[in-house]
Parts: sequence; C-alpha cells; structure tokens
Amino acid sequence: MRRLVADQFPQWADLPVRPVAAGGWDNLTFHLGSEMSVRLPSAAEYALAVDKEHRWLPEFASRLPLPIPVPLAKGEPGEGYPYPWSIHAWLDGEPASAARIADPVRFASDLAEFLSALRHVDPTDGPLPGTHNWFRGGTLRTYDGLAQRALAKLDGHVDVDLAREIWENALNAPWDGVRTWFHGDVAQGNLLLAGGKLAAVIDFGTCGVGDPACDLAIAWTLLTTEGRQVFRQRLSVDGPTWARGRGWALWKTLAICADTLGETDEQAENVRCILNGIFAEYVAETGR
Repeated sequence: MRRLVADQFPQWADLPVRPVAAGGWDNLTFHLGSEMSVRLPSAAEYALAVDKEHRWLPEFASRLPLPIPVPLAKGEPGEGYPYPWSIHAWLDGEPASAARIADPVRFASDLAEFLSALRHVDPTDGPLPGTHNWFRGGTLRTYDGLAQRALAKLDGHVDVDLAREIWENALNAPWDGVRTWFHGDVAQGNLLLAGGKLAAVIDFGTCGVGDPACDLAIAWTLLTTEGRQVFRQRLSVDGPTWARGRGWALWKTLAICADTLGETDEQAENVRCILNGIFAEYVAETGR
C-alpha cells in the first residue's frame, strides 16, 4: 500500500499507512494519514465497484441527508497488485450495533430517511443488477439454490417448513418494475454511529438501480420491533415489497445459520435470534 501511494500519489507519500481495525471483506482498507482511507478490492469481482463509486458517489453526496464516502483519487494496478483502487475522505464513527444505538426508533427513522433520499436520485444510466453487485436489486430467485441448500442442512434444527413458506412468499411477491437506486448492503458495518446516532453510511460497492427491496433486510437484522414499524411507515413499503425484503433477510440468515450450525459463539446465537425474529414477525403478520 505504501509503495502504491508513493508511486502514484507522491504528494501523499509521507503520510502514515496503517490497516483499519475492521477493514471488511470486499476490500482491504487502510488509514492514509488521519483524513483519508484507502480501499484495495480483495478480488476481481469487487474491483468492478471502483469505477462505479467514482462515477456516482459525487452525484449522491449533495442529495443525501448523511455523509457518504467522497472519492479523492483512483489508483491503478501496480507493485504486484492487479486491480484499480480508491482513496476516499475518512469518515469518523463506529459501526452500528443494537447496544450502541441510543434511540432505536430515531435510528430507524433516520435510516429510512436516508434510503428514501437515495431512492429519489435520478436512476437514469445507473448500473443494473449484475456481477458488479452480486445481482442486488434483481430477483430473489438468484439465491434460491443457496437458500434451498441451507434449508436442507438445517432440517431438524429449525422450523424449515415455516422458513420455506416465508421464502416462497418472498419469491412470489410481485415487483412493479419501477427501478430506483439502492445501496445494496445496508448492514451494521456500513452504518456509522456518533453519540449513538446514525452519522454516516459507507461502502456503496453493491449499489445499483433496480428493485430496492434488498435494502430492507436491515429491518430484521438490526432494528427493534417498533423501529421496524417506523422504518416501514417512513418508506411507505407495500406488502409485496416488504415480503421481498424479508426474503433478502431470510436467505442471508439461513446461509449463515447453516454455516454456523452446532456452534455456540456470539455470532451463532445472534443469527439464531435474527431467524427467530423473522419467523415471529411473519407469523404475527399472517396469523399463521
């Protein structure tokens, strides 16, 4: 990283470089001095997001109610590293978690406001679902094979009949075809808090234009019951879109649950809690 910066951006060659504590999976992330971050995609698929972020993040920044990463420079392959990479302005904050959120309802409302603003950005020429974002914004059927494998592995450990019903409900929920912008990975690590309040949203590598239901998964993976209701109301989410959003939360949770089957650590317990929450919300909504 130091060699890449020194070679391509010599004006910053004297700044210290150090790894970010929670650098993520899609990118290797570093501090560059105290006011910048550097992101190196960890695989060719993730590198597809670099040009997209440099094209669109400046367009988003003035239209969104919270800070987002601002691209400062785009690096090229070099020093044995094979992909394009990015330098962004550093955003302070700590990753969101249930324990760190001061007011869960306010948090849910602020997040919904942010996503609503993103959806109102003009989608013309925006990238459609594809390899660049793992088909976020496309049909849930892309993930049917993964969901079915997880269900088979979890048979006898969770209520797979109920899970399968929820999944089929999501697959069959119609979309009106109106394309809007979506973030694509609204997850705890990409929502930054300051003083317990939502302060910034980062990592737009999976953003695109299509069905925004993928951004609703956070309603089940982080929000409280009351916060989920406020989130849905603020975004004016109809029944079919809510069902598809629940499907996005379900397949990811099933996959992780299957991968951690038999484990008893904090992550495994948290995933089980999320799955039970999805079940409970569906049963309460449908009267099943």
